[in-house]
Amino acid sequence: MAVIIDAAGKACPLPVVLAKKAIAALEQPEEVQVIVDNTTAVQNLTRLADSLGAQALTHQDSEERFTVSITPGAGTIDKAAGRNDACQIMGQAGPTVYAVGSNKMGRGNDELGGVLMKSFIYSLCQLGDKIPDTVIFFNSGAYLTAEDSPCLEDLKALAEAGTDIITCGTCADFLKTKEHLGVGRISNMYEIVETMNNAGKVVRI
Repeated sequence: MAVIIDAAGKACPLPVVLAKKAIAALEQPEEVQVIVDNTTAVQNLTRLADSLGAQALTHQDSEERFTVSITPGAGTIDKAAGRNDACQIMGQAGPTVYAVGSNKMGRGNDELGGVLMKSFIYSLCQLGDKIPDTVIFFNSGAYLTAEDSPCLEDLKALAEAGTDIITCGTCADFLKTKEHLGVGRISNMYEIVETMNNAGKVVRI
């Protein structure tokens, strides 16, 4: 018998949080069905399933109603409950994450700040095998991953080299850049918090 979660109308990242809690509470593997009302939530739930080693299937019930069915795989419940985290943290230093909260670098002159940020992103590309594992863009930093970003080519080069480029979905919605994303992927605050929490080093820009 499936566990059913009605997350329709709930803002990001609640659908993901509710789904993960439901999976963590399972005593044995069983399907978790999450009802949502937008494709962003569907994508976020699919990524959650992938990260937990589970299978996700989506059924579109109506124009604005989707059911994401998550079927746990081996170790999914333990991962959702965080029972593997201690071993992972002790076994390795963890990834390097950069968090970019503005399209300008530093405080003062905005024009100079834009020049510095472009130079900074370019310099990240020159780190060779020391490039960051993940770069997260939030608030006005979300402008930097848009199609008209002055840093777009350098960010594409980072992505091609293996860096995960993440843009906060709430920020992209607010700034109206979501439909014009030029590089990387849109994510939610829950994944962003998890990524930073599991990092070996977080560099805030």
